[in-house]
Amino acid sequence: MLALSAQGVLPKVDYAVFADTGWEPAAVYSHLDRLEREIAAPAGIPVLRVSSGNIRNDALDPVHRFASMPLYILNQDGKAGMTRRQCTGEYKIKPIKKKVRELLGYPYPARVPKGVFAEQWVGISTDEFHRAKDADVKYMRNRHPLIDLGWSRTDCVRYLTGLGLAGTPKSSCLGCPFHGNAQWRHIRDTSPPEWADVVAFDAAIRNGNARANAAGNRLLGEAFLHRSRVPLDQAPIDHVTAAEQAALQQGPGAVDAEELEQGVTDGCSPWTCRGEVGPVQDNFGLTS
Repeated sequence: MLALSAQGVLPKVDYAVFADTGWEPAAVYSHLDRLEREIAAPAGIPVLRVSSGNIRNDALDPVHRFASMPLYILNQDGKAGMTRRQCTGEYKIKPIKKKVRELLGYPYPARVPKGVFAEQWVGISTDEFHRAKDADVKYMRNRHPLIDLGWSRTDCVRYLTGLGLAGTPKSSCLGCPFHGNAQWRHIRDTSPPEWADVVAFDAAIRNGNARANAAGNRLLGEAFLHRSRVPLDQAPIDHVTAAEQAALQQGPGAVDAEELEQGVTDGCSPWTCRGEVGPVQDNFGLTS
């Protein structure tokens, strides 16, 4: 959407916003720098990076309030469970809404007058039109330009390829529990330092987040990043599922292997969140 706006295919947005959890893969930050330098800046579109903090550091800080990640739990009785997912709201939705209010001139707790709003572009393609939702606040109104254009995921990939952006990396926390085996393997095989980081984090959160432990609310079980509920460096991430094989056979533009592997039920991205938590996209345009 940023490129389409910069090229004049879509109207020029006032801002592009990136919600940074502080723990994205290095490739995502490099890509964002490139977009800002080669696409946004020449078009006069400011790229705003907003944040509520570093999710990794906060999880391991015994004195910092922490919004729960969806960790896989192995209870003492051997039954499986999951912790609540609060991280999307805290580290993505919250800072985006805060910035929008500031841009409108009504920072919290000021009341945004009736009729004052920002138009927010959300990058949902026709493949996922059912995820197109209205905003949950009156000072933001969602628009879905890719659906308006009739663009599928394949169309988006083709367009990005033509711009030399075929290698656009997926934005998500480095240690997101919703990674499928394909994503875990990619981290392990392409970035040893980042793999060491997520393995260390996985071990560090075995007993839950540090704040809860410090307060005496210890987890009654063990927490893991991988859904097998074994330590990440021992998890069966080399297993290629039938869904992943199907995605690879469909080629570029298909729903990616990680999403198929998980049944396309969960994932993290504001205002297109998969799962029961409700609407949440890392990068979107704002016009006011």
